Amino acid sequence: MPEQLIFTTITFPQKSSETNTLLLVESIRTFAGTLSETPIWVFTPESSQQLSTSTKERLQALDAQLISFELDESKLPFFFADTIQVIAFAESMAERDTALLAWLDANTLVLNEPKDLLLPDEKSLGYRPVHHTLIGSRYDEPLDPFWTQIYRSCQVPQDRVFPMVTHVDATQVRPYFNAGFLITRPTNRLFRIWHDTFFELYQKPACQEFYQQDKRYEIFVHQAALSGVILSMFPTDELQELPPTYNYPLHLFAEDMSDTRPSTLEELITVRHEGFYEEPEWYKKIPAKRSLKTWIAKQLETQGKRL
Repeated sequence: MPEQLIFTTITFPQKSSETNTLLLVESIRTFAGTLSETPIWVFTPESSQQLSTSTKERLQALDAQLISFELDESKLPFFFADTIQVIAFAESMAERDTALLAWLDANTLVLNEPKDLLLPDEKSLGYRPVHHTLIGSRYDEPLDPFWTQIYRSCQVPQDRVFPMVTHVDATQVRPYFNAGFLITRPTNRLFRIWHDTFFELYQKPACQEFYQQDKRYEIFVHQAALSGVILSMFPTDELQELPPTYNYPLHLFAEDMSDTRPSTLEELITVRHEGFYEEPEWYKKIPAKRSLKTWIAKQLETQGKRL
């Protein structure tokens, strides 16, 4: 029988990436409640470098399936090209295996049962908005040339454009979806269509001009393409924005002036981070209670001995 849900992520043969991945998988198995035994697929690109033996062994012990994936080297100069290739491949693998596929960037921690990932039957996509506006299109301003190009290339119907509020700077923008946290139905082929659209769009001369104006367009065009594809594929009533307790950006905690800023991490369901544990005094600074801090410290200590 097909699974109800499968978690997927990508890891690389680098200490920081392996640490992030193990923390993510450990957190799912520890804190995800009724979803703690959900299958986890960890993709890793085939290369001359290999994941450490200890990481492979720990993933196996956690019953996470490690899947090697051959990247198209000609596409790698593009930002996030490796991840987009893996996402599309994961979706193609999962089409017959699960009703729902949850893509979580490896710099994610699951801290409570993420029951909202189990989308209602009428919903095709679960998402969170981007953290910051950055290259986003403000809803109260005319559509700028960059987003005009995105909408034209993706054939976005005007009646599907709705206001969305960014997570941290609380700006009302046109739909701008975070690419590191997505729940989809593999049968809809969203990730594969995003893949094809991105690699066509990225190289268009019209887009290249924007890269010269502002490097952020080159870095975040993948999220812009994702947003265009989502709007072109799904009516608004098939989209499910998850609560702000999902995909919370820990690394932006100090900047968060929103009404939904948590007091401690224990209030959140899933958290994104930028390697908080690299900070020498992370234990003192992280906004969490002692039990969670101790759990994280134990994982890091164990991993330090293994990696």
